[in-house]
Amino acid sequence: MAAAVVAAAGAAVAFTLPSMAGTAPSAGKAASAKSDVAPQILAAMARDLGVDSDQAAARLKRSAWASGVSAKLRAQTGADFGGAWLATDGTTLKIAVTDSGSVAAVKQAGAVPVLVKRSEQALVSAKEKLDAADAGKRITGWYVDVATNKVVVVATPGAADAARQWATNAGVKSDAVTVKTSSARPKTLADIRGADAYFIAVDGGTARCSVGFSVEGGFVTAGHCGAVGDKTFANAQGTAQGTVAASVFPGNADMGFVKVGAGFTPRAVVNDFEGNELPVAGSTEAPVGAAICRSGSTTGTRCGSILAKNQTVVYPEGQVTGLTRTNVCAEGGDSGGPWLSGDQAQGVTSGGSGDCTVGGETFFQPVNEILATDNLTLVTQEGSGAGGGEATDSAESAGDCTDQQVARTGDIQAGAAQAQPNGGAFRANAGRQTACLDAPAGADFDLALQRLTDRGFRTVAEATGNGDKTLSANVRSGTYRYVVVASAGAGAYTLGFSAP
Repeated sequence: MAAAVVAAAGAAVAFTLPSMAGTAPSAGKAASAKSDVAPQILAAMARDLGVDSDQAAARLKRSAWASGVSAKLRAQTGADFGGAWLATDGTTLKIAVTDSGSVAAVKQAGAVPVLVKRSEQALVSAKEKLDAADAGKRITGWYVDVATNKVVVVATPGAADAARQWATNAGVKSDAVTVKTSSARPKTLADIRGADAYFIAVDGGTARCSVGFSVEGGFVTAGHCGAVGDKTFANAQGTAQGTVAASVFPGNADMGFVKVGAGFTPRAVVNDFEGNELPVAGSTEAPVGAAICRSGSTTGTRCGSILAKNQTVVYPEGQVTGLTRTNVCAEGGDSGGPWLSGDQAQGVTSGGSGDCTVGGETFFQPVNEILATDNLTLVTQEGSGAGGGEATDSAESAGDCTDQQVARTGDIQAGAAQAQPNGGAFRANAGRQTACLDAPAGADFDLALQRLTDRGFRTVAEATGNGDKTLSANVRSGTYRYVVVASAGAGAYTLGFSAP
């Protein structure tokens, strides 16, 4: 889709989205990549969350721990997993499961188990039914709320009953839905102010947007910043910079990628608009309830908490799915900018409601979805990237089977196939999955990673040939399973796998 503001022929009308990581160096002092968290992030968290710097650092450390634990339990419990979130204290990790048999594993991992009626996959399926229904103008969005084990529908005042009926008509049971009312109407956050901008030629005019995160070959930003093929410029004078190589908006994302030309070096920093550069070291996804910060050219660096994931938002331009909802404020000019949890990239600003005087809600597009969808590699301070491809099988990085989060065993006859874990499937965030397969001596067992689509399970990566197998694939969020196929030979095997 073209950028949100289009100029009349011969005129130069600009709009800005917040700028962060630049493809051209700024004069700010870079925070040390060796430090755990940039002090500017801790200061912003202290201001906005009402904590001191030590408490802010502790929350980020706890969030990183929670990300690993929830990913492991999501894979271990498979279809019984009901969601994960940090409580309002920012330290207590709660894991929902539908089977009491999984409670012990949750406790052993150091989390608090919560028995629920619906699995995470059941909630996602309910939300997808709403995604496919015409919401009209009185419903502004909906999302999965793992803490209440329901799908929340947001409607304008006076439209609550209509929203409930709409959800019922879409095929979602009434006890799985909560309706909330709000007069706020989300919009993409763009206006004519900003810094660290890049410019886009749009329908005879010029639009101005901001860089999100640097990736190899260019940078990511919001999809509503330009259509594929639009030319970008480094300044208002028209210095050629690059081309919009990928863009989605509206629809199932608000994501864009600009490929830059020679002379522009993507750097692993974001601008806090106070003369500093904050380091980017990776893209480990933070859980619901975690503290998070964003920066933008209008309101600078602001912090808050993640409220929900996989939200559908109804903008004036159309419906967008798969966004993350937060209580961080933002204003016009802040759209497109990066979100960080410590030094971990989380996403780019899509839009929101309210402002930083009265408060509001802001939504961002998860960055790992952009990396996986567009086959991109995030530029990081350590020089190694994160992301890089929808799916590739590899003998590297999978590790030994004992190093994986989850281990499953099976016994299979020649020519047969078995799905794991335990004949079922599991939900996973976007990012890299790794697996290894220990097969009987002399047997030829193949391993496939499959993702659930509207046409059933489809293979996204596989490892074939004789001997033991390893597999590594960078994939989008979704429901997955591993399939072991005995192409030749029979016997017992061990499968180990890890997911983000």
